Amino acid sequence: MTMPDDDPPDTDLLAAVRAGDTAAYGTLYERHRGPARHFAYGLVSHPADVDDLVAETFAKVFASLRAGRGPLVAFRAYLFTTMRHVCYHRARRDRRLEFTDDLTRYDEGQPYTDPALDRLERTYAAAAFRQLPERWRDVLWQTAVEGNSPAEVAGMLGMTPNAVAVLAHRAREGLRSLYLQQHVTTAEHPECRWAGDRLGVHLRGRLAPRDSNRMRVHLRWCGECRKRVAEIAEISEIHPPYRQRHHARSSG
Repeated sequence: MTMPDDDPPDTDLLAAVRAGDTAAYGTLYERHRGPARHFAYGLVSHPADVDDLVAETFAKVFASLRAGRGPLVAFRAYLFTTMRHVCYHRARRDRRLEFTDDLTRYDEGQPYTDPALDRLERTYAAAAFRQLPERWRDVLWQTAVEGNSPAEVAGMLGMTPNAVAVLAHRAREGLRSLYLQQHVTTAEHPECRWAGDRLGVHLRGRLAPRDSNRMRVHLRWCGECRKRVAEIAEISEIHPPYRQRHHARSSG
């Protein structure tokens, strides 16, 4: 959508909001509310939750801007990233507190899966999968999703079984790191952006020694990035980036 000549660009409006102009944020809200509602429909289980999600997201972004944080450019991308995080935390909160007369699904033998949270995690996993090199996607799909053995995949890809196993391991590590990275909100400070781009790899213990030392130094003084690490570390323990379609074949 092309803006009229007298409409200020998002960058000017963002600067105005930081300077205390709340009306400028109203302009941003009107400009991006429609796309935000459309995006929200893809995240929630019930259409009635869309407006609440949009309102909470805009409120959080506004608070960040007034605190001197938030985006300098690319407001919509930042808004959508924030919305994914809001949706994720709302789903976790609602999963902890749910009023129901049906307690059977909480039996140990039938763990409950929150549909909204599951959908969001699948979105993150799909985005991470698309970022992998094509060769990694192929081997990961065949081994982790279809459940084929390295020997079976070797013939499909023209590789030895050992090479397939090594490549599959690298692909799984790459997917896990990229999946965790989807949960990291873009930071404002340059050093925080540097750290944020590498938190997934950091949690997997795959950073180069020099980068690992730089990360440790940064995390000592940056409380916000420590919170991000704690958050995605918890996610790493709870949610796998993919589910294997078939059980492993019995050797017997």
